[in-house]
Amino acid sequence: MSSILSGLEAFLAAHEAVGLVEVAEAKGSTPREQGAWMLVSAEAIFGTIGGGQLEFLAIDKARELISLNQASGALDIPLGPEIGQCCGGRVSLSIALLDAAKRAKLIERAKAGDDERPHVYLFGGGHVGHALATALELLPLKVSVVETRAEALEGLPGGVVARLAAVPEDAVREAPAGSAYVVLTHDHALDFLIVAEALKRSDAAYVGMIGSKTKRETFRRWYLKEAGGHEADAKRLICPIGGADVIDKRPAVIAAFAAAEIVRSLRH
Repeated sequence: MSSILSGLEAFLAAHEAVGLVEVAEAKGSTPREQGAWMLVSAEAIFGTIGGGQLEFLAIDKARELISLNQASGALDIPLGPEIGQCCGGRVSLSIALLDAAKRAKLIERAKAGDDERPHVYLFGGGHVGHALATALELLPLKVSVVETRAEALEGLPGGVVARLAAVPEDAVREAPAGSAYVVLTHDHALDFLIVAEALKRSDAAYVGMIGSKTKRETFRRWYLKEAGGHEADAKRLICPIGGADVIDKRPAVIAAFAAAEIVRSLRH
């Protein structure tokens, strides 16, 4: 995914007067959580606090502050029939015009948000690898595709890191804690080596391998007898990725199910 920071800096460069809308408190069922924010100028917006009438009211209030050159304001909004939303919760919003200090602080916050994004490593740039990279690139993640074949790295989405590696397992060893590893190379033996390395990482958020129940069992036997692995670690492997009930095997469909599965693991 393109960074929050780059988008923020472009927005701030294009608009002189900008209001920051932030969810100060969220009670009950609400579209976004406390701390969610968006920017509003007289002509455009950046980000979202959840959409719908809640957001429309916030935009109107922010533009009112801009027009009056008023430093700050607030809204307390019940999400009920009065505004045409039925979430049932209540949201308190703080709204402030950005001065130089607030702009600098928001840039630091965006940079921290980029730095905190979870890492996902895709091993293999085949059809499913490309489809999964495309699906994950839309999400707030740092996505890398690791390949032994240079041509398989061509045509990846712009926000995805392409890494050519003679020894793909090195990427597992160098990855930060809490990363996700998805193994879908062109070679089952290579798949097994990478998965075995990933299972050594007790801090892995997700270890998945494309394949079938049969492939999983073949790996399990090899892992226990040849690789010196343990049953408890073998059970951590997700195979097939996306769920065994995925009947449609087209790459984009597998990628959609797998992306949801990976995000759930990363957000636990």
